[in-house]
Formats: sequence, C-alpha cells, structure tokens
Amino acid sequence: MHDRPAAQAIRRATAAGRRLAGRWARTAGLLDLVTALSALALMSLDVPGLAAADNSLTGSTAALVLTAGAASLLLRRAAPWLPYAVALLLLGWLHELTLVQFALYSLARYRGRRAGTLGVLGYVAFAYAMFLLPGWPPHRGETLSEFLSLVVPIGVLAAGVGVAANRQDLVRALETQRAETDMLHAVQQERARIARDVHDFVGRELTLLSVRSQVLARRAEGGPFADGFEELSETARSAHRMLNEIIVQRGVDGAPTPGLDALPELAERSGRAGSPVELLVAPAAHRLSPLRQAAVHRVVQECLTNAAKHAPGERVTVRVEVADGRLGIAVRNALPVAAPASAPVSSGSGTTGMAERVRAVGGEFSAGPVDGAYEVVACLPAGELS
Repeated sequence: MHDRPAAQAIRRATAAGRRLAGRWARTAGLLDLVTALSALALMSLDVPGLAAADNSLTGSTAALVLTAGAASLLLRRAAPWLPYAVALLLLGWLHELTLVQFALYSLARYRGRRAGTLGVLGYVAFAYAMFLLPGWPPHRGETLSEFLSLVVPIGVLAAGVGVAANRQDLVRALETQRAETDMLHAVQQERARIARDVHDFVGRELTLLSVRSQVLARRAEGGPFADGFEELSETARSAHRMLNEIIVQRGVDGAPTPGLDALPELAERSGRAGSPVELLVAPAAHRLSPLRQAAVHRVVQECLTNAAKHAPGERVTVRVEVADGRLGIAVRNALPVAAPASAPVSSGSGTTGMAERVRAVGGEFSAGPVDGAYEVVACLPAGELS
C-alpha cells in the first residue's frame, strides 16, 4: 500500500515525459535546427584540415562555408533537394562527406524511396567523378576499393534510414487518419442514436397529442371548439409524418436508449464483472425528460465499460444530480497501479460518443485523470421536469 503513491508519481512522470516528447516531435522547426547544428558540429571537426588543404580558406572562412552548408538543412522538409545540391557542392569543392549524409537522409525521408535512390546514385556518380580528378584526398580512399568502401556505405545507409523513417511517417499518418475517421464515425453513430431517440420519444408524445385531440373533438362535436380540436389533431399527425421523413435513421440500432430506470441493472452487471459501482441518483433526476435520461444512461454505460477495460477491479462512483436547472453527471474510478496484463480491445471512440450525446442537448463534457483517478463530468440543462 505504501508503494501506491510512488507508483502513481512514476506513472504521472512517465506520462508527462511522453507529452513533452510528443510536443518536441511536433516542433518541426526546432528539430531541423538541432539537425543543422549537429551537422555543423560534426563538420567543424574538419575545419583545420580544410583550411590547410585549400589555401583560399582560412579557419574562419572554412567555418562560415560549413555554417552556410549546414543552414541549408533548415529547408530539408520543404526543399530537400537544396541541401542535397549544397552537399554535392561541398563534396566537389572541399571533399566534405558529412553534410551529404544528412542530405540523403532528408531526401529519402521527405520525398520517399525513389528520390532517395536517385539521390544515392547521383551522389556516388558525382563522388566517383571527383575521385578520378586530381586532388582527391588520400584519407578519402587512395584506391578504388577504398573509395567505394567509404563512399557507397555512407550514401546507402543514410538513404536507407531515411526510407525507413519515411515509411514510419506514412504509417503514423495513416493511423492518425484512421483515428480521425473513427472519431467521425462515432459522432455520426451517436447522432443517429440521438435522432432515433428523438423520433421515438417525441413521436410518442405527438401520437398521444393526436389521440387526445381526437377524443376532445368528439366530446366537443357540435360545439364552437370542435374544429379547433380537429385541426390540432391533424397538426400533430402532420408533425409526426414530418418526423418520420426527416429522421431516416430510425430503427437502425433497435430500441431507443433506456433511461434512469436501467442504471441499477448497469451497476449490477458491472459489479458482477469485478468493478463494483456506487450509484447515487437524485430523486429529482427521475423527473427528467426521456431525452435527458437517455443522455445520462449513455454516459454512465460508456463510463462503466471504459472502467472495466482500463481499470478492472476498481470501484466506480456514479453521481447524478439536479440543481438550479442543471443536470450534473460525474463518474469517477481510481486509476490502476499497474497496467492490465493484456491491452484492452478498444476503438477509442467511446468518449467522443459521450461528448456528442451531451453536447447535442446543450451540455458541457470533460474527461481525464484527476488526482490519481479518472473522472468524467457532464453538465447540461435539466429542462422541464415532469
């Protein structure tokens, strides 16, 4: 028991580290700057040799030339061919091989395998032409075999790593797109369920209104209000027909969403699954409209499902309160000390569905970890109580 706060602190620190890493990874300009500085730091090791080998350069001018070359990497995402061209220029002028590694990696990562392959072939051909000309430095390879064993692996390895990173980028982009599609699908599904509930609940009331109007019309037959009751009944029937035509999703998911009366059954089912539930429902909540009761049921149902998946065995507290014309829903469960042995099967769209249900009736929704527990809070207008 004493280890629990420490474990929670470690988990929070890990989560914070992941968030920082994600923000760092999303800062493309900062990463490009670090890449350029890294390339410059490696190339600066050659400054004395460059100044000695080329009488037109001093230590200062060699440093400026390499700085300008490294600065081209700041454009490696938008224009990766530019640092590639600069790298070939430095290769031909100063026989500098460091920048070309960064350039080939960037070319393969941000333009794909074909561009990376062309970049490697162009680099090897250009370097071989420089090797055949007088002035190729001995430390870059005196014989053809030494030259090839140095130059070719540099280009192939850099481009290969870039191609692998490009594929990872594509996979991440596809996963992001799939997650967005799942979220959109969840919203559409929830809207379809809301439309179905509106149809069933409002349609029922319109049917009752039509029937009651007909009864009153018969009772008032021959009186001054008979025509008015007949007109009211026809209006109710017309409204019901329009409702049927507009909400075409009716019947897709079956029966309408249950209300508060079904919450004890949800709690009992969750308890049998190993997650005991403390259910606290204000008496006034039972006077809510069917649509708002359906919203409560939807939120509680999804929260209990999530708790069973991600925090099995932890107690869940469910509170439903009505005060000052507002309906409040709060579901809270402790976060598990250790992650479940096997990752739960989850589409990750349940929270989106809950939020859509609450916002559809003008409410506010939030969900996330709070003080070592996971808490879902929804607040929406209570509407008229029956």
